[in-house]
Amino acid sequence: MTDPADRLRTALADRYRLDGQLGRGGMALVFRAWDLRHDRPVALKLLRPELAAGIGAERFLREIRVSARLQHPHILPLLDSGEVPGDGGAAPLLWYAMPLVEGESLRERLRRSGQQPLADALRWTAELADALANAHAHGVVHRDIKPENVLLSAEHALLADFGVARALETSASDRLTETGLALGTPAYMSPEQSLGDATLDGRSDLYSLGCVLYELLTGEPPYTGPTAQAIVAKRLTDPIPSARRLREVVPPAVDEILQRLLAKSPADRVASAAELAGALAALPAPGTTLHPAASPDTAATDTARAARPRLRTVRAIGLAAVLVAAVALAGVALARRRAQAGVRLDPAAVAVLPFRVTAPDRSLDYLGEGIVDLVAVKLDGSAAHAVAGWRRNRLS
Repeated sequence: MTDPADRLRTALADRYRLDGQLGRGGMALVFRAWDLRHDRPVALKLLRPELAAGIGAERFLREIRVSARLQHPHILPLLDSGEVPGDGGAAPLLWYAMPLVEGESLRERLRRSGQQPLADALRWTAELADALANAHAHGVVHRDIKPENVLLSAEHALLADFGVARALETSASDRLTETGLALGTPAYMSPEQSLGDATLDGRSDLYSLGCVLYELLTGEPPYTGPTAQAIVAKRLTDPIPSARRLREVVPPAVDEILQRLLAKSPADRVASAAELAGALAALPAPGTTLHPAASPDTAATDTARAARPRLRTVRAIGLAAVLVAAVALAGVALARRRAQAGVRLDPAAVAVLPFRVTAPDRSLDYLGEGIVDLVAVKLDGSAAHAVAGWRRNRLS
């Protein structure tokens, strides 16, 4: 049987010159080619024959045609597409051409350097959100947002392969099932896409974009596992992970955006790609300190969060002071009662007993015993007193 690449090279000899294979993905072979008519380099993608047989030329070209109408600075445009008819029992070939981007895919960047700088990750995500806002406004849902489909050119993000996933999902499902192919990429699929929901909207793309942003910040997708089924199970049952727990440089506001993007229910996510782009644009530049006057709501929230540890410390010190004063007053009262009863006490002996903390903040429970040590140590500083601390003598 003739090699598909040779068939494609022969069929397109008057339009494109295939110069070599650039890569092989789950859906297509990618070739470097030269557009003879326009004298320019292109990336020519040949859909895997088993996929082409399952989709059918008419359906594929219809979906590709819709995507070809998208025009946006961060969407890689579709230049051309077509079919090489099957003959002699060979399956038809489906192909499409895009500009050849001098750069690398986001997947290649992640493999090379892992976690990305915060500023780059946020800039790329904002660019992709803007691209998705344009596509969604034209009724086009990508359905396969992942690092492999994001190309970096001059350090800007370009989203590729619109329409291909849609063509797959709307094709004859029985034929695709026979090939053993999964639609979408498990590590980046939304919960509803994982469950086979045929009525996906733009919020599914936003979930996938959230997975990409999480990986840019942490170096790994939010859910991983040995099989697609294991990943889907985690996505449906595990809590939403926090990127800030793995990388402290992630600002709370960014982690909050991620939590909304990765919400299990579409209703709980960021409502639209345009809203996401706006939220990212409103973030302060990484490494800068937000002045309260610049954004009252965000500044107030950040100030309150930063003040919590200090407030807890102040409360603990205040409570300690109150307890020490209570010890002194209780000692005076006890001495007076003993004197009135004719009982002689050693004026140089002091007993320090444990305390019961009644504050609603349970993280302060340690003060019940900690204050004993504090008071005992302070009293030990005077040679005129004999101190019997609870921890030393286990008084009851």
